[in-house]
Amino acid sequence: MAVVRQCELASVNRSTVYVRSLALEVDDEELVLFHFIDEEYTRHPFYGSRRMVVYLSRQGISVNRKRVQRLMRKMGLTGMAPGPNTSKGHPEHKVYPYLLRGVAVKRPNQVWSTDITYVRLAGGFAYLVAIIDWYSRKVLSWRLSNSMDATFCVDCLDDALKQHGQPEVFNSDQGSQFTSAAFTDVLKREGITISMDGRGRALDNIFVERLWRTIKYEDIYLNGYANMYNLTLGLTEYFAFYNAERPHQSLGYLTPDRVYKSAEGGGAMIMDKYPRKSGSVSNEETGQRCSAADEVTQTA
Repeated sequence: MAVVRQCELASVNRSTVYVRSLALEVDDEELVLFHFIDEEYTRHPFYGSRRMVVYLSRQGISVNRKRVQRLMRKMGLTGMAPGPNTSKGHPEHKVYPYLLRGVAVKRPNQVWSTDITYVRLAGGFAYLVAIIDWYSRKVLSWRLSNSMDATFCVDCLDDALKQHGQPEVFNSDQGSQFTSAAFTDVLKREGITISMDGRGRALDNIFVERLWRTIKYEDIYLNGYANMYNLTLGLTEYFAFYNAERPHQSLGYLTPDRVYKSAEGGGAMIMDKYPRKSGSVSNEETGQRCSAADEVTQTA
């Protein structure tokens, strides 16, 4: 059955899913590697390719580092530990500075952020993008795709703006989807300040990283979705539960919906665990990955 018809029968918005086929298909050996890497990275997001090779070896899987690097790039994963930056951004895409270190988030729609994660399926995998409000942890919009192009990210952004208005600051990593003109032009058109994580500083976007951990442990790993259709149904149900019913410890066990609507009980701040010394060169200038950040949650 076509995905369009499946979405209609399930009362799911067709625009939630972007597919050329039901999922990206890979051979069985590579799929096993994807699954092992996904689970270990979810447990230890500071793991780079070197540690991942060691981990796989302990599981009885012999694989060289170059292959692990290729697979992690395909999955959109980057270790958080300091180290040389071996990837290059798109030469025609502008990269914006990170603006949120030490900034107290005191109200809804002050800061939104986004990210993409790998989602495993029985015979392949898909990509999930979501936009989250930092103050309340509310998931404002999400989309699924079987490719890493910018289209589903732009649509997710358009939907969030339509449903929830405009944030003051929008933060993302330096992935080509988010540095593309198609994406940044929407933000500039709406007068939204653009912020981007430093390379290798995934904890600059800690709230989306924690969302990925939560949804994988509480839904994706437990349900083992067979295809994009089942994944779409499952995530539609889970995100409704996450926003409206699931109590969040960092919010004093309130729900994101309640905190977002009331503008009470939320808040956040990103603090630098290892601040730069005076006169040091920034990571944007050197291409070096900096140390991870600590997150301090404030319940205003």
